[in-house]
Amino acid sequence: MRIVLAEDAALLREGLVGILERAGHEVVAAVPDADALLVYVARELPDVVVTDIRMPPTHTDEGLRAAARIRAEHPDIAVMVLSAYVAEAYVPELLDSAPGNATSGVGYLLKDRVGHVREFLDSLDRVAAGETVVDPQVVRQLLGRRRDDGPLATLTDREREVLALMAEGRTNGSIADELVVSEAAVRKHVGNIFAKLRLDPASDRRVSAVLAYLRG
Repeated sequence: MRIVLAEDAALLREGLVGILERAGHEVVAAVPDADALLVYVARELPDVVVTDIRMPPTHTDEGLRAAARIRAEHPDIAVMVLSAYVAEAYVPELLDSAPGNATSGVGYLLKDRVGHVREFLDSLDRVAAGETVVDPQVVRQLLGRRRDDGPLATLTDREREVLALMAEGRTNGSIADELVVSEAAVRKHVGNIFAKLRLDPASDRRVSAVLAYLRG
């Protein structure tokens, strides 16, 4: 894959370049800020963008805002966000920022929770293939802040478990294995969740739909 990487910490940036190139990918640009990221994305039209959130000049949310803009303007470019924290105010916006015809995937991983290089590379492959990959800690925090209000309050404990696993990008089969239940039981829970949250059960973007809903 052709990749544009944005990370303001020089050592981490060079380390990621090495990891990606050893895995056979081509890093066409490695930049330290969001402005340069946008310039090189427009110029190179890579397959995937990997970006940090906090970058110059304010070190707040430049990378996340750039990622959302890239998804909106370039629906065929996959985006992987790496962060040291959960940016609650922007994560749902990022995951729901691509137009309806988007074919690209999106990911949000917490740096200190990526235990192995292979795990990161596997997640990158999934995002490039059009999947949504979200760190479970991000999902739990987003779900937790809406626990006592709105339609989420109507979900049973089991439905919450299924919703959290859905938002991580799990398939029904994977959810069934995790919860030690039948796949038919998972399908029933998923149907109940879609009905209670008024989401389209035919959507192939169920993770984005769920997290967009959580934005409230």
